[in-house]
Parts: sequence; structure tokens; C-alpha cells
Amino acid sequence: MTLTIDDVIVEAPQPGQSVDPRRWFERPAPLELEIGCGKGGFLLRRAQEHPELNFLGIEWANKFFRFAADRMARWGVTNVRIMRTDAAYFVTSQLEPSCIAALHIYHPDPWPKKRHHKRRLIQPPFVNAAVRALMPGARWAVQTDHGEYFEQMRDCLLNHPSLRETPFDDATYGICDASAQTNYEIKYRREHRAIFQLAVVRDES
Repeated sequence: MTLTIDDVIVEAPQPGQSVDPRRWFERPAPLELEIGCGKGGFLLRRAQEHPELNFLGIEWANKFFRFAADRMARWGVTNVRIMRTDAAYFVTSQLEPSCIAALHIYHPDPWPKKRHHKRRLIQPPFVNAAVRALMPGARWAVQTDHGEYFEQMRDCLLNHPSLRETPFDDATYGICDASAQTNYEIKYRREHRAIFQLAVVRDES
């Protein structure tokens, strides 16, 4: 069977609609979500290495969204879906509880100007919603090259009562030698930028 881009793309849910993305796949399996998947390099590697899992990538930039979906189709990976939507709204208002086995957020837009900080993705309301969507024991990894934003991320995640820190390096989740090997990370390491990383797990209870 030849995979097409239409087989990979899923339409964003309607406003107010509650969804469990695990139902978007023919085969039931644990689902990992990457927000800001860019060109899909991380997702492609994960999907190829773990055909027993399913993956959803969210990307707002239309050019990258189309590129990532086409990339999955060209490589014939059937366990990835790509969606273009507002990730903050999707997580806070549409994801059903306890449906995500792992959450990956690497190099989200830092919105560096102070007057734009309210646009940042990782803030307490988003963290509360993400924790609700994570399965007990699920892992959440974040990475950025922006030190001030990282401190905000760290405060939000580590001050949440249901999250506890865990080692960032974990080959089971695609992180080896402190690297997720995303396009942005590769670029920033070439520029000798500092990279800040954190991983947490949701309590089993």
C-alpha cells in the first residue's frame, strides 16, 4: 500500500469537541505527542524505531506542517499522524484525560519580549491541562535554548504536585547523550548555544 499525505494528516477537531487521538489509528497502541514537530525529524526517527507505538505531531507553521506530513508519507510510516492546530487550545480544551503516554516539547517559541510572555505555551493553565491528558507514569520532556524561558518552564513543571523530575537522557523515549536531535537543536548546537533540558513524569496515582 502506498501511503499518501492525506493518510498522514488529520483535521483539527471542531471547537468544543473532545477527542482521544488514539482512535485516529487503525491499531491500538500507546500514543506519544510532539508539540511543534517542525519538519518531523524527531517523529520520523521515533516512528521507525518504535513501530509498536503511535505518534501525533502538532505543527502550526503551514510550510513545516505540510513538509512533515509529506515526509512521513514518503517514508511509509503508518504510525504517525500530523495535525495543524493551536496546540494550547488542543491540550487545554480538547484532549480527553489520560490518553498520552509521552509528551515532547522541544524549542517552543520563547516569545522573548516581556510584553509577549503571555503567548508562551508552557504556563500554569497549560501544565495543568497537560498533566490531565498524560497517563499515570507518562513522561514529559522539554528543551530550549532560551535560559529565561527555561526557568519559567522549570518552575511550572517542578512546582506541579503531580510531576516529579526524571533523567532527561532516556533511550526508551528517543533521548541519547542529552540530545533529541531535532532540527532546531542541531542548528543551535552548531551555533554553540547553550541547551537547557528537563524531563518529568506524572505520578502513578
